Formats: sequence, structure tokens, C-alpha cells
Amino acid sequence: MAGPESAGEGRPNVVVLAELESRLAEAEGYLKIADARARRDELEELAGKPDLWDDQDRARQVTTELGRVSDDLDRFDTLASSLGDAQVMVELVGEAAGTGEPDASLEEELAAAVGDLERAIGRLEVQSLFQGEHDEADAIAEVHAGAGGTDAQDWAEMMLRMYTRWAERRGFSVEVDETTEGSEAGLLSATFIVKGRFAYGLLSAERGVHRLVRMSPFDSQHRRQTSFATLQVTPFMEELDDAPEIEEKDLRIDTYRASGAGGQHINKTDSAVRLTHLPTGIVVSCQNERSQHQNKARAMQILANKLAEVAREQREAELAELTGERIDNAWGSQIRSYVMAPYQLVKDLRTNVETGNVDAVLDGDLDDFMEAELRRRRGVTP
Repeated sequence: MAGPESAGEGRPNVVVLAELESRLAEAEGYLKIADARARRDELEELAGKPDLWDDQDRARQVTTELGRVSDDLDRFDTLASSLGDAQVMVELVGEAAGTGEPDASLEEELAAAVGDLERAIGRLEVQSLFQGEHDEADAIAEVHAGAGGTDAQDWAEMMLRMYTRWAERRGFSVEVDETTEGSEAGLLSATFIVKGRFAYGLLSAERGVHRLVRMSPFDSQHRRQTSFATLQVTPFMEELDDAPEIEEKDLRIDTYRASGAGGQHINKTDSAVRLTHLPTGIVVSCQNERSQHQNKARAMQILANKLAEVAREQREAELAELTGERIDNAWGSQIRSYVMAPYQLVKDLRTNVETGNVDAVLDGDLDDFMEAELRRRRGVTP
């Protein structure tokens, strides 16, 4: 624990608070807080009009934007207030020390408050890293097993769990739309939608090949095994402004019996749907819904988002930003290694961020890795 007059690597609390005050002032500028306050006033006026819901699409846009702007302002104002409270505590600690009777409990409270502020302002600064057109959107995520046989398929299932746990930690919702089981264990692939503000912006930092090294539970001699799986990410919007026209003649539609959890009906009917868009070769599957019709509708929605992404790439020449470089799911192309034997280490090969707590990472503790990659992309020093 930090000493009576220290926080953050032994620096005096008053110095750390001065730095935090400066960082918060900078955030006020690049997050355009003044503009946000003006915009909130405009949106509140619009939201108060009695005819707002005559146009339901417009009403949803207004209320959604109002909620986001209000959340941003509340977050900033709460931090400013907490910073002021911490500065008052510094004065009280100094006064107590001047009397020759230092207050240990107040000193501990101050150290904890300063630590909380450092973390909270760090999280606020991350928001400035989201500059992409669709960073605030929900995300379509796909996990695919790569080289490594059954271990890779098991690794794909572990990754699905890892990102599900990560989403739950952030208060996001996860909808698993399709899973294809492995031949012996695990998954060949899974498609899931993560819903929450900045879900796409955050998960885009995870796009690529992930490498697992461990003692294989599927090897009778329990030898060390290296396996690979990829994460692919696409922005997802329920209603697309630039929705592409999809003609039936361009689709091959296959139905099949879904596998895995999903209720008794799932193994009794050919309710799962696989769509192949013939001009592009894009394949989308969905088996999460209760009927073939619902699965087809959801698959069409996912396909539309994928095709919209392709169109944006072609139109804006931003292939690298939206989809990243071509991924080869094998040796030498991974973005991160997860080593469980002969030692414990997770290391991101792009940013060199690492931790020996592999279990925590596999349980969804991924924010440090995501933030470091977002900073690297933007050329921002932590």
C-alpha cells in the first residue's frame, strides 16, 4: 500500500493529483465536453416534443444519442467531482500532519481515492482512441479453429468462453448465433454478436490469430501441443443505412439439423440455416433461433452487415482498418501467445503487454491488452 503522502509508484499524492487534473482538462478538450453539453440541451429539447414518436426511427436515434451523450457527461462530471474531493482530502491530511497527529485512516482513504481516479481517468482516455466510423457499434465476432487438430478446436471453444466472460464483465450482452462442433471436442467455429457501446471498437483490437501452448489433454502421452484459432470481427447494426440489396439468385440456402444446446427442438428439425453469397463467397450460418424462418432472417441480417463492410472497404479504401490484413491461421502470424506449459505467460506480440496470470485472461481479463493495442494503433503513448 502507498505511504501517507504517496500514490502511484511512490509519488506524493499532491503531485499525482496535479497530473490527473491536467489529464482531465486535456480530456475535456479532446472529448469536446462543451460541445456535448450543448448537444445534450438540443437533444433534450427534441426529446420533449410531443410529436417525437410520430417518426419512430427518428425518435430512437434521438433517445439513443441523448443517452450516450448524457452518460459521457455524467462520467466526466463524476470524475471532476471526485478529483475535487481528493484535493480536499490532501488538505485535510496536511492539516492533520501539521498538528503532529496524522490521521492514518484518512491517509489510506486518500491513497485509495487517488488510485481509483488514476484508473478511472485512464478508462476515460481510452474513449479518445475510438475514431473509426463504426467503433461505437455492436460487433459480429467469429472464432475459427486453425492448425492443431482437436486441441485447436478445444482452444476455439475456450476463446468463445473468454470473450463471453469479457463481455459480461463490461455489461455487454452476447448472442451466440451458430456453433459447429469439433470432431472429438471443442468447436470448429462459432459466430456470436456482442452488443454494447464500443463493442466493435474494442473487439477489433483482438482480431487475428491467437496461439495456445499447453500440455495436451487429448494426447495419451500428455505432450506439449501448440494450437491456433482466429478471431474475426465485423461491425453490426440492426438497421443499416447503406444496406446492400441481396438477390435470392445470388444465394445458396442450405438447411441442416442444429447441434449443441438450444432446447429439445434443436435436434428434431432442420431449423439451422447456412447462406452462401455466391458473388463474394461469404458464408453465414445461424441456428440460435427457434424456427428456420427466424434463423434465415438473422443470417440475412448478418450477411447484410458483412456485405456492407465489403462495400465500405471498396468505397473508402480502408481495408486494413475495418478487417485488418489477411490472416494466416498458423505459425508466425499470431498476435498473442497464451503459454500454459512449461511456464505461465500471456504475451501480446504487437504491444509486448504480458501477464503471468493466464487463468484471469482466459476468464475475460482482456482490457489491458485491448487498450494497449488501441493506443499502438493511434500512436498514443500510455
